[in-house]
Amino acid sequence: MASAQSEQPPRKRRRKTLVSTGSYVLRSLVEDIVLSTEESVKRVQISCIEVWEGNLYIGTSAAEILHYVSIPADSHGSPASLSYIFASRLQPSFTQASDASKPAPGVQQILVLPKVAKACVLCNGTLTFYTLPELSPAFGTVVSNCTWVGGINQNEGEEIDGNGETIMLCLRSQIRLVNIGDKPRKVKNIEYPACLSTTRRDNFACVADAQSYALLDIEHQQKIPLFPISSLDENASGGQIEDISPKVEPGRPLPGSGANDSRGHGRSTSLGTFVSGLGRRSPQSRSRERSAHMAAEQGGRPLSPFDPSDRPRSESLAASPARRSSTSGKPLPPPPAQQFTQEDTPGISVPISISLVPHVCSPTPTEFLLTTGTTMDDPGVGIFVNLDGDVVRGTLQFDTYPSSVVVAGTGVDEQGRTPGNNGSGDGFVLAIVSQKLEDSERKVIEIQRWDMENGGGKEILEVPFPFEEDDDEDAEFDTRGVALRSLHSGSSVPFPEVGEKLRAVRMELPGRRLANSPKQDENGPSLREQWQMKRNSDEEDFARRLGSQHSHIAVWSGSSIWLVTRNPLVMQLDGSIDRVMDAVMEEESVSVDRDQIIRIVNHVRGQEPSTETEYLSLKYIRQKSSLILIADMIAQSSSSLDIASADWRITEGLLMEGGVDPRVTLSLIPVLHEEIVEGPNGIWIHAGLVSVAEHYSRTLLDSPAAEFQQNKIFGNDATLNVIKRYLSAWRQRKGFGSIADEVEVFLSVDAALLRVLLHQDLMSFTKGGNPSAVRSELYTLVDHGIECFERAVAILEQYHRLYVLSRLYQSRKLSGKVLETWRRILEGEQDDGGEFRDGESEVCKYLTKIKDVSLIHEYGTWLAQKNPGLGVQVFSDDNSRVKFTPQETVKLLQDRAPEAVKVYLEHLVFGKKNVQYANNLISYYLDSVLDVLGSSEDAGSILLQSYEAYRALQPPKPTYRQFIIDNSVPEAWWHDRLRLLELLGGSHGADFNYDVNSILTRIEPFEQHLVPESIILDGRQGRHQQALRLLTHGLGDYHTAISYCLMGGASMFHPMSGALTQDAGSAGEDQSTLFDYLLTEFLEIDEISNRLERTSELLERFGAWYDVGQVIERIPDGWSVELVSGFLVGAFRRLMHDKNEAMIAKALSGAENLQVAAVLVEKCSASPQVESVQ
Repeated sequence: MASAQSEQPPRKRRRKTLVSTGSYVLRSLVEDIVLSTEESVKRVQISCIEVWEGNLYIGTSAAEILHYVSIPADSHGSPASLSYIFASRLQPSFTQASDASKPAPGVQQILVLPKVAKACVLCNGTLTFYTLPELSPAFGTVVSNCTWVGGINQNEGEEIDGNGETIMLCLRSQIRLVNIGDKPRKVKNIEYPACLSTTRRDNFACVADAQSYALLDIEHQQKIPLFPISSLDENASGGQIEDISPKVEPGRPLPGSGANDSRGHGRSTSLGTFVSGLGRRSPQSRSRERSAHMAAEQGGRPLSPFDPSDRPRSESLAASPARRSSTSGKPLPPPPAQQFTQEDTPGISVPISISLVPHVCSPTPTEFLLTTGTTMDDPGVGIFVNLDGDVVRGTLQFDTYPSSVVVAGTGVDEQGRTPGNNGSGDGFVLAIVSQKLEDSERKVIEIQRWDMENGGGKEILEVPFPFEEDDDEDAEFDTRGVALRSLHSGSSVPFPEVGEKLRAVRMELPGRRLANSPKQDENGPSLREQWQMKRNSDEEDFARRLGSQHSHIAVWSGSSIWLVTRNPLVMQLDGSIDRVMDAVMEEESVSVDRDQIIRIVNHVRGQEPSTETEYLSLKYIRQKSSLILIADMIAQSSSSLDIASADWRITEGLLMEGGVDPRVTLSLIPVLHEEIVEGPNGIWIHAGLVSVAEHYSRTLLDSPAAEFQQNKIFGNDATLNVIKRYLSAWRQRKGFGSIADEVEVFLSVDAALLRVLLHQDLMSFTKGGNPSAVRSELYTLVDHGIECFERAVAILEQYHRLYVLSRLYQSRKLSGKVLETWRRILEGEQDDGGEFRDGESEVCKYLTKIKDVSLIHEYGTWLAQKNPGLGVQVFSDDNSRVKFTPQETVKLLQDRAPEAVKVYLEHLVFGKKNVQYANNLISYYLDSVLDVLGSSEDAGSILLQSYEAYRALQPPKPTYRQFIIDNSVPEAWWHDRLRLLELLGGSHGADFNYDVNSILTRIEPFEQHLVPESIILDGRQGRHQQALRLLTHGLGDYHTAISYCLMGGASMFHPMSGALTQDAGSAGEDQSTLFDYLLTEFLEIDEISNRLERTSELLERFGAWYDVGQVIERIPDGWSVELVSGFLVGAFRRLMHDKNEAMIAKALSGAENLQVAAVLVEKCSASPQVESVQ
């Protein structure tokens, strides 16, 4: 973090940057510390450190404390970074050891007491007190023969409550609880001699001496022996509760309750059995340790200012040598040997000969972590015990017995959750262990989880070697100078790498299209360049605020101190991803270990961020992973490799969850990268994504096989489906305010999705599949507001999908473009979709729904030219939004679509019964028929043959009208002739008149071909006899001839159900006359059998219209009476009927006369009566 400023320049050293994907990393706190100013002093090492509110205290083996103070970082540094500068060098007071041959340990412990702003310094077995932060002497007292100081209650906070801070002083003969406030005050003594380490939770403390661990109930003065530090120790026994209350003289009561106090700790354990199998020690080693312990106990009582029975303070002070002056000229306190709060400190030099250093840590309020083993070079074991002394959890395994142990984190709860976010609450154990190399040994930090089974997998963090390899002076460096320490306040550690990865940078994408051009200033950079420079500056400032971690663990080696800090999650996972990518790049391949990437992503699945850095980190990891997976998917698609369906789903989910700008994703996909639209401000993504995007862009787009890969990718349905769903999901985000560059993003997304759907639709159509599903999606896209309108038009033109293009125009209500596109399709231009099957009808329907008169005129008449029937519907539809009068329509059609005029007139005359235009229609029909007859002999032959064929039919036969309908010729003129006959025959009633003479004049040259027309016109002129002659002899249509007579000379083509009156030509003529004409014509039929049959049938059926006498006179004499017997019988019956009717009428009249006469007689015989008038 910073270099220490000292009196001498730092020595040259080699620095090595360590890149780690582990849970913890090292960050320099202070480097090149001048540990000693005296050159004659042997190698000085750091023995302990502590940090409190920006003050760094470094204890050395030379019995000195180096005081460093922090200064804020410069304006360009991270706000979390601090630099430390040297402030003073202090020498704590201590009592000279009687055995000068043993090296003094120096400063052993520095214990800060934040509640009272004091510090305890244990130096060479002497404890002194100082004020914070300048370390001025406090109380003026010294405690000799102290082996350890600590035991602060870890269940209490640091709030100042006025009660002071209670600590545990470990003396040779006992442990003394002392309350530090305005002055030291003894609380109680605990009979536990030669304690080397303590950790306290409320009234329970876990302690250790040179041989074993024990659990103390401080309030009730009870002890549960646990297990030996070394499993070779056979004498250590545990499990039974022991009373350790002080022994009192006879007659002197013991304060507090006695041994029978029911509040005592009533549990027993079998920890001795648990560790009994770990190993045995030799009797010689046990004897040596016992003798050493006894020698220590015979050394006498220590001097303490806290016990009234101790010697006076003046005597204690006199016993200590004069204090040495520091570089700042003020006296200083004694150094510590070992400090325990949540961890153990480096190896402590104690007067007792021990093979293993005890370590006591407390990861939770109800658990302690203890270490045991055999020797320092053999593996160690970490055992968890609870407040009852029972073993809990599993054990931890250390590669060698650790020289320092620290615990961190709160651990996971019963539901597997951690109180912290982003892994900050995970429980870890960090230990300094030895690692054997080929010809040397080094110290490393072994990291494992205490809140997971089997430690959650071990990690090794290397501690940098402190000196140059060729430094002969340091060749004998003692590796025991490497140690871990849990700091009180800790320090904030900046990670500028996090900001560099998470900051946004502008990315240059291949094939992009600029939305618009920036304005250029003649005298300076463009506005876009100015904006970009400002954005870069803002991103740099933003990056400096990211990635800060708080660390309370330090490790030192040689003259340097590092903070052991949690590696930010983004650094861990990004480092793991980079390792996967490094393997890909080394092999110049695009195929990655997908399983490894998915495992990395699963590590953060379900995590919810609580800070801005965590939010960006999770987002960044998901985005990077999703880019790699989608790129790998595309690469494997191009190489025809199969991808599991689960991988497809994971890739889809990551793409949406990560939220990477879809234009970056599109930049990796051949063809679709051409649809990227870049705004004037460019495309900004996390800086850490740029290398991935550029690598795959070069591999997939710029390689010689790019075109081959493109064909493979677009031939893979699974790949296209993933891309389609991804782009469709992005379209659903329209309108979200959180999307940057929303306009350009959705321009790109819509264009790319359109191309994917077009290609899928083409594939399904080519393979003969059912394109309805994809086509429905395609229609939905273009019908519901596609953003990239102009680009979509170009794409649809490129793919020759004109009908889809017309739907796009419809979505924008561009009626003119819609009709123009449809006209292009109907006129034969290429349309690969083939959807516009009934195109003319679609045009007709569309024209009736729009209001633009000019478009209706243009495309209605165009349609009328192409399909007169549909074209006329445009102008005649009653549901049309624009109404046209017949006069307007006729004139418009005559000018632009002459062939449709006749169809429109038919609609008016036959459909609307508008006889106003019947003459015009007759004229059109005559023109059509006469032109054909005049130009084609075949047409005349057809008509003549039809007459001959009809005459050849034997009765009963249909009427001629029905005959020509049933045997219609598929020609327009034939249809026109039928319509002409219908009009001439008076189908529109007697009120409809036309110019008979002009029509006769026109058809006169074709009179023999137009027999029915002549019959109708003769009837209209009153020449009924001529008309009946043509019907009888010209056509042979006897049935129509009879109908003609019955209807009083009406047209033979008039509907039989219609009630018509006689026209002007037949006025004064009645049916009897017409039947008389018909009888005459029947009697002139050439064929005798036909003549006899038709005449007898006529007389028999319609004899009522004839006079019997006249008929008898006109029948040839040669006819048999039998031929007209039916007529005669009918006539006689009618005569008899008439006679009978006359007789009945006469009789009825006589009866009526009698009745009247009777009434008259009755009235006459009555007497007269006079009635008075009032």
